[in-house]
Amino acid sequence: MISELDTELRFPTSQYYSSQKSMLPPRCESLGFESTTPVSVVLEEDGTIVEDEAYFLCLPANTKFMLLHEKEKWAPTAKIDGGTAWLTRESRVLDADTVDSVLANEGDSAFSSTEAWRDLASKLKQDLASIILFSESELQSLVDVPCCELAAALGFGEGQAQALQDTLQRVLDRREEERQSKELLQLYLKTMERDSGQIPSQEGEDIADETDGMEVDSSSQFSPRTLMVLKGKTSPETRLSNEELQMVIKEGADTMAAVLGWDVEKTSILLQACDDELNKRLEQVQAMQSLRTHSQQASTITEGDEIEAKRKK
Repeated sequence: MISELDTELRFPTSQYYSSQKSMLPPRCESLGFESTTPVSVVLEEDGTIVEDEAYFLCLPANTKFMLLHEKEKWAPTAKIDGGTAWLTRESRVLDADTVDSVLANEGDSAFSSTEAWRDLASKLKQDLASIILFSESELQSLVDVPCCELAAALGFGEGQAQALQDTLQRVLDRREEERQSKELLQLYLKTMERDSGQIPSQEGEDIADETDGMEVDSSSQFSPRTLMVLKGKTSPETRLSNEELQMVIKEGADTMAAVLGWDVEKTSILLQACDDELNKRLEQVQAMQSLRTHSQQASTITEGDEIEAKRKK
């Protein structure tokens, strides 16, 4: 087996040699091969024998070939099987591009998630009462943030940040317990109605908290997550943010019925629940703002009294 041949026997393809037949005659003579001597052509990179004219249609430019005498063999130092080295190279490039793309998307997603909770933290820093307007997913994002990072973003001590996260987690747990209790009550009432032979007041009502196989109108302005929550979750109004509640109420019963595929009566009940939830949150915010204002006024009066007392002394 020949491991190395004269460099003159190695040459690249060009526009002048688009087939084996057009390449061999002149090259054989210039390299000292007789035209009657059997000559084989192989790829310099992996030693693959070129026998098919179609090979020249798919090989990239500057592919190097080796001309071999009869019974000679070419054994490259780094062998790649099957004459597909060029395919392997391109595959590696594509794979690298794909990986880079995936990593970039993951990075963008992580960056977006980070910016989301930091935006929430910024709102809280300006007005702590605004936390009442956050959706459950937004509250959960604040719970999931490392305590030290949340403390730095809010300007709190780590103890205060941890206390806030613990409180938020208890709120989320309590809401989930309330939904589960409501769901169990609905299931109990439905079972009692069936046992007594009565027809349920809301036939076809989605009792179970299920979303598998559920169809939603993806062409609407609502995000897929919002639609899935509205259509498949128990007490969906408690899971939505203030902005999402306002969007639902603004659309009205007829539009939301078309989006969700419900009848107007069932949709009206949902909209009323959303309106009640929004009003409750706004009342809580107003109450907290009123308490804050009163506290600030009381603090100002106290400071004024202290200054006046010092002057009298």
